Amino acid sequence: MGCCSSASAAQSSKREWKPLEDRSCTDIPWLLLFVLFCIGMGFICGFSVATGAAARLVSGYDSYGNICGQKNAKLEAIPNSGMDHTHQKYVFFLDPCKLDLINRKIKSVALCVAACPRQELKTLSDVQKFAEMNGSALCSYNLKPSEYTISLKSSDLCPKLPVPASAPIPFFHRCAPVNISCYAKFAEALITFVSDNSVLHRLISGVMTSKEIILGLCLLSLVLSMILMVIIRYISRILVWILTILVILGSLGGTGVLWWLYAKQRRSPKEKVLPEQLQIAEDNLRALLIYAISATVFTVILFLIMLVMRKRVALTIALFHVAGKVFIHLPLLVFQPFWTFFALVLFWAYWIMTLLFLGTTGSAVQNDEGFVEFRISGPLQYMWWYHVVGLIWISEFILACQQMTVAGAVVTYYFTRDKRNLPFTPILASVNRLIRYHLGTVAKGSFIITLVKIPRMILMYIHSQLKGKENACARCVLKSCICCLWCLEKCLNYLNQNAYTATAINSTNFCTSAKDAFVILVENALRVAAINTVGDFMLFLGKVLIVCSTGLAGIMLLNYQQDYTVWVLPLIIVCLFAFLVAHCFLSIYEMVVDVLFLCFAIDTKYNDGSPGREFYMDKVLMEFVENSRKAMKEAGKGGVADARELKPMVGGDEEAADLQEFHFHFLSLSVFTDYTSSGEAFVICITQDMLLFLFVCLPITWVAEFLSQLKPPSVKVS
Repeated sequence: MGCCSSASAAQSSKREWKPLEDRSCTDIPWLLLFVLFCIGMGFICGFSVATGAAARLVSGYDSYGNICGQKNAKLEAIPNSGMDHTHQKYVFFLDPCKLDLINRKIKSVALCVAACPRQELKTLSDVQKFAEMNGSALCSYNLKPSEYTISLKSSDLCPKLPVPASAPIPFFHRCAPVNISCYAKFAEALITFVSDNSVLHRLISGVMTSKEIILGLCLLSLVLSMILMVIIRYISRILVWILTILVILGSLGGTGVLWWLYAKQRRSPKEKVLPEQLQIAEDNLRALLIYAISATVFTVILFLIMLVMRKRVALTIALFHVAGKVFIHLPLLVFQPFWTFFALVLFWAYWIMTLLFLGTTGSAVQNDEGFVEFRISGPLQYMWWYHVVGLIWISEFILACQQMTVAGAVVTYYFTRDKRNLPFTPILASVNRLIRYHLGTVAKGSFIITLVKIPRMILMYIHSQLKGKENACARCVLKSCICCLWCLEKCLNYLNQNAYTATAINSTNFCTSAKDAFVILVENALRVAAINTVGDFMLFLGKVLIVCSTGLAGIMLLNYQQDYTVWVLPLIIVCLFAFLVAHCFLSIYEMVVDVLFLCFAIDTKYNDGSPGREFYMDKVLMEFVENSRKAMKEAGKGGVADARELKPMVGGDEEAADLQEFHFHFLSLSVFTDYTSSGEAFVICITQDMLLFLFVCLPITWVAEFLSQLKPPSVKVS
């Protein structure tokens, strides 16, 4: 695609950036490839529907291959097949609680019945009366209702007594027990970290008891995220300091409250606790201790990071102020997470539905018990692999479309000198350019992320399957590989986002845009560290603030239910949802800051303020450039050319000293945390952490330091 072509590289080196002037289609072959891939996804769904999977999934089928609610064709060598079930529209299981935990399905004879038993049937006489009154035979087709109470085969051909009350599942025509307690074992098979069955039951009861509080706290996190987005628009100049102070107070206050609650409950007399509530009280006490220790470790790490980055705040304020102006001019940016989430939900619903189709598609095969199963034979049995790749690629494609849309809108704002000439809806204009010109670029960038994500997921699956079986060395190697792939994925995500920005500016293909963006980032390595990293960290503090606020409110509310429910799982659910909501909203602000930074770097590289090469930047950024130049002149650092460059927040020696100090504290804290949480030998823990530090953390730091030493070209400011 011209990614490594020397001719294109030479052309790119001579080419000047002309923002918003020329538009052309980019990466058309990748768009065609993505369209073909989507056609393949559609073929999988169409094949499943054509082979009867949709009807079998929605209407259900019995153990003899008959689809309920319709007339069926006879299957060769299979008894009781080819029956007319036009009036029997529901699937009924003789023993709905007989579960196959390995294959995760109900291992019971299934029949098509006319109605589900709404009330519990305790005897065969009740089953017979139900069949005579409702015309719904709950025993095998070979047994007539009049024979239920006299036949010797009734114990094998009739449902297990007592028959629980059941109701049809909406849209899927299965009779499901109203009391789903028998499915607890099935849930336990999916949750491998719970070894005590009673723990799972108490956790589930805690969620069900606190569902109103959970819903209210989730709504609170949404409101806090919206409020923070509004505040960012108007007080961006002091937002950094406000967030820093609030996070310090919040982390200290939350940690203190957790230790206070732990000490209070530990001192409370156990004689006053009822015997049936004693285990719940002990679980809550243990959970409070874990929360308190985790909060303390998190607070220490947070303080260390803030200590290292305390000198890099000034540069962030200027970018945050301009980003606030962007949201004032482009208010629809706030709603981007909703549209992206809506698109993802629609696709995930389609993907899950197709996956369910695949589970019921194929040809009828008689199993060892004489019942019918539907299986796919030949190469088509591997379609679900294709389907899994489609889940990752198309999900990444949707997220990349959001990044390109935001980048296009912000680029339009930045490179429009007179803001009164902005399009009526820059967001819709950006979407229009994306659909007309740049879908191929988005498809290519998302495919690269997919290539990295799939091996990491495979390694994570292998690690989970071998948990407790592999030795310490193998576990360390697996963790290191997973960590390296995760770091690579994050780096590629960042590079992709900047490549989309370059494409939005100059309408170049993905490889050219990625190369141009990478060159700009390398030339401005110190600016990347000073502006982008600190900006992301400040937004991370905003996410922490929302999670801490929601979690603290959850602790205070759930604390009133500690006597009769375990609120470990409800609090985890609330905090995870709060972080997800905060991330969805603040990630848009993060994208805006990143796009503004790349636009600013390009602006200062290719423009010098002279007639015909005027700056596009906002007055706030212009003032920042002038102040930086004056500060360097007063400090007497470098000549005139050096004085015209942006001043880095810290010098190389000082930055290296800060990094060494952070490395020491980070490594010490990692060893201590690993040792206290895993319970393994200290030598094994320190060996694992040292290997991860030497082969992952340290090389990344060295690369960053090397890039930071590359001197950016001088930029004249007149």
